[in-house]
Amino acid sequence: VFLLNSSTLLLTRHFSKSSAARPGELWDAVVLTAADAAQAGAFREQLAEKLRREQLPRAVRYLVCADPPGPRIGNGGSTLHALRCLEEQYGDQWTSFTVLLIHSGGYSQRLPNASALGKIFTALPLGEPLYQMLELKLSMYIDFPRHMKPGVLVTCSDDIELYSTGVTEAITFDKPGFTALAHPSDLAVGTTHGVFVLDPSSFSGKGGLEYGSCYRFLHKPDVETMHQSGAVCVRRDRPQLSSPGSCGDSAVASECVYTDSVFYMDHSTAQQLLHFYKQMGTLGCEIDAYGDFLQALGPGATPDYTKNTRNVSKEDSGLVAVRQQLYSLLQGTALNVIVLNNSQFYHIGTTQEYLFHFTAESKLRFELGLQPVAFSICPDSARTLDQLSIIQSILEPGCVIGPGSVIEYSRIGPEVSVGKGSIVSGSYINFSVDIPSECFLSSVSVKMADGVEYVTMVFGVGDDLKKSVKSLSDIHSLRFFGASLPECLDLWSLEASDQLFSSEDTRLGLWTARIFPVCSTLSESVRMSLNMLNSVQHKSAFKVSGFQLLSVEEMLTYKDVEDMLQFRKQIYDEICLQRQKEKSDYRMNGT
Repeated sequence: VFLLNSSTLLLTRHFSKSSAARPGELWDAVVLTAADAAQAGAFREQLAEKLRREQLPRAVRYLVCADPPGPRIGNGGSTLHALRCLEEQYGDQWTSFTVLLIHSGGYSQRLPNASALGKIFTALPLGEPLYQMLELKLSMYIDFPRHMKPGVLVTCSDDIELYSTGVTEAITFDKPGFTALAHPSDLAVGTTHGVFVLDPSSFSGKGGLEYGSCYRFLHKPDVETMHQSGAVCVRRDRPQLSSPGSCGDSAVASECVYTDSVFYMDHSTAQQLLHFYKQMGTLGCEIDAYGDFLQALGPGATPDYTKNTRNVSKEDSGLVAVRQQLYSLLQGTALNVIVLNNSQFYHIGTTQEYLFHFTAESKLRFELGLQPVAFSICPDSARTLDQLSIIQSILEPGCVIGPGSVIEYSRIGPEVSVGKGSIVSGSYINFSVDIPSECFLSSVSVKMADGVEYVTMVFGVGDDLKKSVKSLSDIHSLRFFGASLPECLDLWSLEASDQLFSSEDTRLGLWTARIFPVCSTLSESVRMSLNMLNSVQHKSAFKVSGFQLLSVEEMLTYKDVEDMLQFRKQIYDEICLQRQKEKSDYRMNGT
């Protein structure tokens, strides 16, 4: 019995249409974290729209909590700040709440079509109307509140956990301290996740669901550390912990580790963390909800990790001190583990993962029943292709979409061809064009002095938008669709200077490069950006120096959420009309 199936999703929609739910049946509060006030505003607008359309359970309190202004505080800081928001919003009432806290405040640099409106509102190729990640999260965890003592379940906006248990088994969160779900994973997966060193006396490896305790939590460990710590299990007919330091005979059996996904903290632990946050006043550094909370837990925890800044994106002077204080606070707190032996953890946070899970023969696509064409109007010729994903879009007869491509929230004209493995998002293409393979194209409405205007970002799907260099002499290492950035700038008649980059600090990268022209119409902005890409591909000049240019970073600052949602709504309304027409035609023909 997989936890998630179409009936579970329909149940979420059922709760959306009725305000009646038995006490404890739904979450008391669902909290979305946001990186800043602008992102929080975008989330609130989308929540309001979804509630208006009866796509979310109405009996739940929805709270959007923006990180405080100033230095970034990481998802650990966001967790602490969200606890404060809960207390400010609901007073003592929240002490009895079951809370789902979804970390949704990233800028989504590795999946930029989700940057403007948020990863938690990423559309899935499923449902009429479409399901987004938020409904998927609510559906996946639909049974949890009924088996949970007051407390907070912490999850991310871009991962999916599917598991099967016995019909009578339920996942219960009723122990003090922290409780985490654990999934069997290859050792390679363990190097990029949290890994549990399970207490052998509490773990047998039998059955689909097992409650155990964790001796120690490792954050993104290397393979050697996993072996030395006793985290590695040997999978024969069932997982068994190998002794610490042994390498196992992988020729006979495969090795696995148990990796993290979501975790729960009971209310008194949440209260402890909130008290700590209030005492701190401001954090001033990025802390990790997984690395900095969970590594302090369990009898085998040591403070060594507090000084290890290997996995930190930006080292802050106060980080080690804050970690040490958190360690002192949480040391001795239990880390309970719910081992899900028949489970699968999926991540959809990068362009590659997004394309793979939505268009290839992925297990996730099969398990969720993801559709090649979801809530869209498109010619029959496109419907015969299985290896693509058309999501709430209108495609006119004549257009050609290559295999492995995703089109979402777009209008595609008859003379458009899209190559293989591309992503087109929020765009209107009403002119003749060949979009190359592995192209990433995403349009954003922006509020400028003259009103609403449009900018379209274009990249290669494999381009690294997170990469940055510190000086102009190093920008040749930045690659745009296979070419070095200085080569591209020459073709576009742009000068490499500090003014070319929007970042206040010295982060020079594709994310902060002011290269995308602001245009008065959506289709014109798409045309301009595709011309820029074409010039790079064919090494032919295309001058953009006469335009106002924005970086992706600035697009998000100036984004006009209302206009973007309006464009989506026009597509939505048109599809609904078409569906009604099809139904009435069907009835007419049937009589």
